[in-house]
Amino acid sequence: MPRTDGVGAWLQITPLMTVLTLFLVVPIVTIAVVSFWGYNEWSFFPDFTLENYEYHLTAKVTWQTYLTTVKYVALTWIFTVVIGFTVAYFLAFHVRSLTWQIALFLVCTIPFWTSNIIRMISWIPFLGREGLANNALIAVGAIDKPLEFLLFSDFAVILAFVHLYALFMVVPIFNTMMRIDKSLIEAARDAGASSFQTLTNVIIPLSKPGIMIGSIFVVTLVMGDFITVRFMSGSQSASVGRLIQNEISLLQYPAAAASAVVLLITVLLMIGIMMRFVNIRKEL
Repeated sequence: MPRTDGVGAWLQITPLMTVLTLFLVVPIVTIAVVSFWGYNEWSFFPDFTLENYEYHLTAKVTWQTYLTTVKYVALTWIFTVVIGFTVAYFLAFHVRSLTWQIALFLVCTIPFWTSNIIRMISWIPFLGREGLANNALIAVGAIDKPLEFLLFSDFAVILAFVHLYALFMVVPIFNTMMRIDKSLIEAARDAGASSFQTLTNVIIPLSKPGIMIGSIFVVTLVMGDFITVRFMSGSQSASVGRLIQNEISLLQYPAAAASAVVLLITVLLMIGIMMRFVNIRKEL
């Protein structure tokens, strides 16, 4: 009987293993293999060379690009955590009605019913030199001339990232907070804890799994993004994803593959470090 159960278990996971192998493992292995190939101005060919990795890891522009990308990741993470935690806290502990919780949560998802590119580009007429933001500030007398940093700058890139990915932080944190036993909060209050002490000693520690899950989403998405940086910075800034895109556009596929492998390893290391602080398996 145990042997039959074992065969049945393997048969059950075979479809999933097949899908993951074909659409995850095989592409990653292919990229890793191509990263060791050689290339010239008009073609690339099978080979085994470390020149792609050597150039990628020793070029000054690569390190500058990674520093810029990490800066985007850090700032986006900070703002999305603050926004995500605040929204999730309000929905979980201040909205008593389940109906209103669902309704307000759906309101948060409305912007995500459209394309990421459309939501990103919608900031351009708002932040431009003659955009709504500058015109409103001039009209109320807050400024004398248009603010140049609002568009085609790091500010615009971070703003777009936060807008695009804030919900990825709201959802897991809200899901975690809804699982918190309300009796723990009541016990803390009965013990004389203030609202701030309850927040810092009960709610935040119990919300860490959700924060980490949201952080994984945000870090992964920002690290691999290239289109947002291109449009919102006016092509004045670069990211690792943009670097890979440029190599692909120049038909330097082995170099792009090497860059992708390094990026994948970097993201996996960042996720591994985050997972050491919280056991998110309990949340999953």
